[in-house]
Amino acid sequence: MEHKLIPTLHYDSRWHLTCQKMSEPKKSLALGFFLLVLCLSGQVSQAASPKEKGDAPQSDQSLTGTVVRVVDGDTIHVRVNGRIEKVRYIGVNTPETHHPTKGEEPGGHEATEVNRRLVEGKIVRLKLDVQERDRYGRLLAYVYVGDTMVGAELVRLGYAQVMTIPPNVRHQELFLKLEREAREAARGLWKVEPQPGSMATRGKR
Repeated sequence: MEHKLIPTLHYDSRWHLTCQKMSEPKKSLALGFFLLVLCLSGQVSQAASPKEKGDAPQSDQSLTGTVVRVVDGDTIHVRVNGRIEKVRYIGVNTPETHHPTKGEEPGGHEATEVNRRLVEGKIVRLKLDVQERDRYGRLLAYVYVGDTMVGAELVRLGYAQVMTIPPNVRHQELFLKLEREAREAARGLWKVEPQPGSMATRGKR
């Protein structure tokens, strides 16, 4: 049988197919196998992509601790594994009580007291998102007492506003829904007479 020489093929400097002195049937079989390997490698590469839809990976990490101090409406101190963590609620904001320049904002005391009733002295679960700490070193978390997400409950009761800071956006739609319902029902700080700098004034769009 007549034999033909065909050139050596190279793929990404790692794949080599040398088909010297190969008969036509064998050459066709080898070429088919080579194309099959290329297709399979492309499918594996696509399946391995962790950002198929462009979404940032979210953390499923959670910690458990005990609340030892309530700072204000959206910040607490939690004892976790023998050390104290300053924890900032993700996705919500309450009026200030200790701002270095603004002092206490209208509604700050009320929001703090509601937060205190929800978490003081209790065992809480801290669920993290994409970014774990802010520029002040505070741990960013969704804080749960049992099945209740404290930040969401503050928004539902009308003592916190939505404050979304990417990439921590996991519960953004829930927070916005709860805020809209609280405003429409005039709950909490939404029912007080608007004052300059109050949450009701800042919430107007």
